[in-house]
Amino acid sequence: MSSVRDKVTVVTGAGSGIGRRLALELARRGARLAISDVNETGLTETGLTETADQAKALGAEVHTARLDVADRDAVVAYAAAVEEHYGVVHQIYNNAGIASSGTVLDGEWSEYDHVLGINLFGVINGTKAFLPAIVRSGDGHVVNVSSLNGIMAQPGMSAYCTAKFGVRGFTETLRAEMLASGAPVAVTVVHPGGVKTNIATAAFERGSAAGQTTAADEARVKAYNEKLLKMPADQAATIVVDGVEGGKPRVLVGNDAKLVDLFVRLVPRFYPAALVRFGGKVLGGR
Repeated sequence: MSSVRDKVTVVTGAGSGIGRRLALELARRGARLAISDVNETGLTETGLTETADQAKALGAEVHTARLDVADRDAVVAYAAAVEEHYGVVHQIYNNAGIASSGTVLDGEWSEYDHVLGINLFGVINGTKAFLPAIVRSGDGHVVNVSSLNGIMAQPGMSAYCTAKFGVRGFTETLRAEMLASGAPVAVTVVHPGGVKTNIATAAFERGSAAGQTTAADEARVKAYNEKLLKMPADQAATIVVDGVEGGKPRVLVGNDAKLVDLFVRLVPRFYPAALVRFGGKVLGGR
């Protein structure tokens, strides 16, 4: 067991959704915060400001920055700025991410670049930039947010699933390396199921602005929001931080994530056909 109290904790994508709730849950438990977000998924910097104000109202010390996690040089500079500000960094929650849709055959190259840049390389950038400081802290933790789609692939979500499976593999590799080296760093991969955030709506709005959405896309987003994205984000954040404090290497958020994990383990050969049969609608993902 390891308390987050007095730990310097970095949370990316903290302007809304799970990221905001993670920041506030960490604040409630006495952590010191470094939070960031970018003008992505329809958000403005007021989203991050609101998170900071709420965290300060809970008594937390808060450092804020606008950050594009896909910009490697910016992330490296941000890591140095956070360590300079606090003198130490204990934990990072690589949470920033966006939703996406598109098949392998018809998906745009640009969509792969954009989604993998944020959802996969954003995690890699954050981990590599902060890891030396986290090791130096003597009591570190890296927390990377994958998805239920890092356990199970779905048709029509090629770039997203690729990124989230990548996060899982990267994080499990890091954990093995930290154990092998004896470094004082715990590592956790998080697989949220259907959490009530604006991620699906934001992806639709991004596609609509680019003229790449259809009526079917709109119907799918509506179905996700009304039927699949059900767990309150604050409940999801509590599960994640409980898992971190409990030293869990893998956190499944929601009964849907647990059921899908079991399903895939039991019938790995047959689950793709089952998804196609039922229309591919299983979850909204992170």
